Amino acid sequence: MKKPPQFAERLLEFFCAPHLLEEIQGDLHERFERHVLLFGEKIARRQYVWNVLSFIRPFALKRKKSEFPTPNSFSPDMIRNYFKIAFRNLVKNKVYSFINIAGLSAGMAVAILIGLWIWDEVSFNKYHQNYDRIVRVMQHVTNNGEVQTWPNTPLPLAEELRKSYGSDFKYVTVEQDGYSILSYGEKKFSKKGSYFEPQITEMLTLKMLKGTRNGLKNPNSILLSASVAKTFFGDADPLDKIMKMDNQTDVKVTGVYEDLPANSEFHDITFIAPWQLYYNNNEWVRTMENPWRPNAFHIYAQLIPNADVATVSHKIKDAKLNKVSKELAKKKPEVFLHPMSKWHLYSDFKNGVNVGGKIQYVWLFGISGVFVLLLACINFMNLSTARSEKRAKEVGIRKAVGSVRAQIVYQFFFESLLMVFFSFVFALLLAQLILPFFNSVADKSMSIPWGNPLFWLTGLGFSLLCGLVAGSYPAFYLSSFQPIKILKGTFKVGKWASIPRKVLVTIQFTVSVTLIIGTIIVFRQIKFAQNRPMGYDSNGLVVLPMYTAEIHTHFDAVKRELTKSGTISEMAEAGSPPTENYSSTSTIEWKDKDPNLSVDFQTISISFDYGKTIGWSFKEGRDFSKEFSTDSSGLILNEAAVKFMGLKNPVGEIIKWYGTSNKVIGVVKDLIIQSPYQQVKPSIYHLATEPGGVMIVKINPLASARKALSEAETIFKKFNPAQPFEYQFVDEEYAKKFDNEERIGKLATFFAILAIFISCLGIFGLASFIAEQRTKEIGIRKVLGASVTNLWQMLSKDFVILVLISCVIAAPIAYYFLQEWLQKYTYRTEISWWIFAVAGIGALIITLLTVSFQAIKAALMNPVKSLKTD
Repeated sequence: MKKPPQFAERLLEFFCAPHLLEEIQGDLHERFERHVLLFGEKIARRQYVWNVLSFIRPFALKRKKSEFPTPNSFSPDMIRNYFKIAFRNLVKNKVYSFINIAGLSAGMAVAILIGLWIWDEVSFNKYHQNYDRIVRVMQHVTNNGEVQTWPNTPLPLAEELRKSYGSDFKYVTVEQDGYSILSYGEKKFSKKGSYFEPQITEMLTLKMLKGTRNGLKNPNSILLSASVAKTFFGDADPLDKIMKMDNQTDVKVTGVYEDLPANSEFHDITFIAPWQLYYNNNEWVRTMENPWRPNAFHIYAQLIPNADVATVSHKIKDAKLNKVSKELAKKKPEVFLHPMSKWHLYSDFKNGVNVGGKIQYVWLFGISGVFVLLLACINFMNLSTARSEKRAKEVGIRKAVGSVRAQIVYQFFFESLLMVFFSFVFALLLAQLILPFFNSVADKSMSIPWGNPLFWLTGLGFSLLCGLVAGSYPAFYLSSFQPIKILKGTFKVGKWASIPRKVLVTIQFTVSVTLIIGTIIVFRQIKFAQNRPMGYDSNGLVVLPMYTAEIHTHFDAVKRELTKSGTISEMAEAGSPPTENYSSTSTIEWKDKDPNLSVDFQTISISFDYGKTIGWSFKEGRDFSKEFSTDSSGLILNEAAVKFMGLKNPVGEIIKWYGTSNKVIGVVKDLIIQSPYQQVKPSIYHLATEPGGVMIVKINPLASARKALSEAETIFKKFNPAQPFEYQFVDEEYAKKFDNEERIGKLATFFAILAIFISCLGIFGLASFIAEQRTKEIGIRKVLGASVTNLWQMLSKDFVILVLISCVIAAPIAYYFLQEWLQKYTYRTEISWWIFAVAGIGALIITLLTVSFQAIKAALMNPVKSLKTD
């Protein structure tokens, strides 16, 4: 029988732990015998030696038996002891505990609120089960020398996609939305809805409460949201009830669907009617001379399973270009698909490239929340290490009586975790209290999902992480103290021990100062845009939407009665409100125009006295007048249009529109119709030939708005009793253009206040410990003649230096990110030096106020008492 090498056997017996030797040796012998049979004795002996050497590893080595058994740091008794001592320390140091729990609670409450907000944002549209396969058909077009991205498309494109690219799509549907008057019996309400083709119910996976998803197959049918059905029918069954739309068309209710959530793109759609009904009721759609020209419709589609959005987009990019005339081809239309997953967060395009959108705010608020929470964790680290000398004796005695370092580390971690647990409980209460305010600021309807296991798992996991992060530095730092030095009384923290605390305080105030600067810049940008001349007078200007032609038919009579009642001073009709525009054209020709240039001008249809009603200002020429019969073919341009055309003497110039010659009779100063942050687009005003979409009235300055509107309602209902009386104040609608930026400003203010509050809590705690630590020194200095002012300066100096360093660091950081944020606005404010000075001085004043309480308190202490303490 072949035997393994003896020296290898002796080596194994020499180093191997006795309790493992028999098992390892048996395994190696079996392996040796197998190798002999397979490879021969020589190779087997060599392999055996190698196998023995491979076991020279820590787990297999002999160990010297300890005289004392190693304690189990995680036994039930030890865990109970950790919590008991942690709770005693929490109760014993009430101020320290309050500062930490208050700071951590505030930080965690912010983290919870921001977490809810981010979840609401990233889960946008996920209510729809086909979320990952639904797309919006959009197009890039070249206009006025730049690439623009439009969500609107021509009607025939939908059929072209079905016919030529149908293998890539499961559904393709056209959509047109808007407000309609729905009535049932005596109830009449204006509601926003959409006209879709029947397959939309399957695409959006509507949850039907009554009826089925096949309810749109009849052209004269309608699906109602649950809330609208409740409004009209209460608790009665709405199915098969006959309603009237816009006072002219009877429709049958064929289904009721669950209200779509606020974080759905279609959440404001309260009814869905068949596309065929819209087609039948709108003659202009049926009789379009060139259906590929008007980009007036939305097209949605659902891809087949496993289809790639980018691949299909590339395939269909010329679907429109191949069908349009040479003139429209100058716009270089490129069709593409925008997936539902990007509708909400990636909706911004610049020069035909997706440059993001609201996703930047998700990152911004997410990072802000992390930093605010980090500030609270820094407080815990700072206050724990600042108390190191007080706890040094505790650590020394523990080590002297047998505690290993691991047990001390665990003790400090358990203190941290207990602190975080209490903070998490208070954070939940604080978040619930703040949530209504946060919802109003963020324009959300969020709630804390108390019954969701994922929420609790995430919250508790996040709390555990916070506890470990906040407790890591104190645990490893304090547990490293040497017991001999501590118990001999020779232990000193050392001059470098305060460096980490100073670094952390600097980080705290760097974040706070950055947020202060950001808040100032955001509000300056809003104010800068608000102070931009609107081009008209919005005071007392009211817009009344018109769904039928009755008021247009009786325009003069309505205006006469309103004027006679003293309610209004002026009244006009227009295709759109002063704050919006619904129409544009590219069929514009003028002298010396580049034949290869593709243009897109806003067109606004108006009635006589429109200018007098809104109060616009003329730069050249005159307004439309009934005294000139030729004004029916006249045009008024804005300054942007004149500049774009390069007209030196615009009044009297002939402009061809759809091949018809039109004379320019005037030039008005630019009116802000779209975003107040962007350049005004070239615009053309012309007299309307059809009923307008809105009536615009100027309330008499001598009349109260409430009385004037009440009178106006009576008169309007006299001439159009079937339409609900609705109105919008133009100044309020214009103010909505600033909502997004104001929301950012309010949230930035909220975060800045919390950041400063948490930072001040930390500085207050540090100042109290430093004052306590230097009690004897303060007493000696007072005896030697130091004044209260001298002592205040001494105790405040270090904090002032740290804040000044924070300001120096925060300034370039804030400048870089805010300058980048401002670049998205054409019309933007400048970042002035005084903003950084104000933020720095503000942080300095807040710091001095916080520190001064403890500093002056310590300075006023009786030196006799100070010197007695030892």
